Amino acid sequence: MLLYSLTNLEMLWSGSNEARFAIFIASAIILFYTCDIIFRKVVIPVVKKVTAKTVSRWDDTLFNEDVLTNISRLIPPLVLMLILPYLFEKSHGIFFWTDKIINIYIVATATRLSFAIFNSLYDIYNQDKRAKNRTLKGVFEMFKIISLCIGAIIIISIVVDKNPANILTGLGAMAAVLMLVFKDPIMGLVAGVQLSVNDMLRQGDWITLPKHNADGEVIEVTLTTVKVQNWDKTITTIPPYVLVSESFQNWRGMFDSGGRRIKRSLYIDMNTIGFCTKEQVEKFRQKGWLNGIECDDEHMVNLTVLRNYLDIYLRNNKRVNHDLIFMIRQLQPTAQGLPLELYFFSADTAWIAYEHLQADVFEHIFAIMPEFGLKVFQTPSGMDFANFTTGAQNQD
Repeated sequence: MLLYSLTNLEMLWSGSNEARFAIFIASAIILFYTCDIIFRKVVIPVVKKVTAKTVSRWDDTLFNEDVLTNISRLIPPLVLMLILPYLFEKSHGIFFWTDKIINIYIVATATRLSFAIFNSLYDIYNQDKRAKNRTLKGVFEMFKIISLCIGAIIIISIVVDKNPANILTGLGAMAAVLMLVFKDPIMGLVAGVQLSVNDMLRQGDWITLPKHNADGEVIEVTLTTVKVQNWDKTITTIPPYVLVSESFQNWRGMFDSGGRRIKRSLYIDMNTIGFCTKEQVEKFRQKGWLNGIECDDEHMVNLTVLRNYLDIYLRNNKRVNHDLIFMIRQLQPTAQGLPLELYFFSADTAWIAYEHLQADVFEHIFAIMPEFGLKVFQTPSGMDFANFTTGAQNQD
């Protein structure tokens, strides 16, 4: 029986090219299927076990399933390309087209393999803590685009049976057209490199770009776009070259400094500013509000005591960052009163904690000001005029 089967196989092999081609196709299918099974059931599990035992994590990422699967898809066409000359004459049409198809498949699979390797390298790069300060996603995308272009040129050269160098020479004449078509990716690439090298932008930064309605956190930086999630949860997409050609505000320095600035003024009614009475001076001295003031009791001004009190109050507030600049100053008097500006930094840069501190400080100031005989200027409202009219009528 075995001899009979071998005899039939030999007769079939020595037959027509069509029969050989059928055997070749069947062998290719079996080879692809066998290689796929071996890699999925044997090679990939073994590689995973070996990489899992190592201390480093980069090998687990580099030799992932996607990379190994694409490697397994390269083996069958390489084997078929080696045995093809033994099956058909090079002058035969079957050899010509089969060889082209195999070469195209090899180039396409190699391109996919390069994509998988670049993705793995990017994941390995992101495992480094320093990678958070340098976003190189656009650079890796550039490598993938270059790989895709090389693969496309080689495939075109295989189809038209031309040297790739000749195709590149022909493409040189179309450089202007290609520059126009790929203008945004090229400009985005250059801008992305500038943003990364100059450390102008990182993923997770809070940036403000009013012209493009962007005010929020950077969630993704790619070759052609920078995605910003605004605080109202909308997404603003900005081309990278806009961030290079136009100015934008990056709040990273504020977070790195460990303090968030509070700069707010309240307007003192200048009619309430005056010298303190002896009773007030004695009360302020007992409470310790005069500590640090170099002035005699007869010329003690209530606003001076208020400024000194606020200085003591803020310096003893644990939620205030005392390592950064701190001052309480007067600004140019206006028709609305004398501006008293508080300039200091919160110790917590979180938005909610910052707003709570700011509100607590000024609520305390408004509540304590009557102790000094001072009032905050407020434009008279309708009720003020109504009360004034009612009081005048009562006096009459």
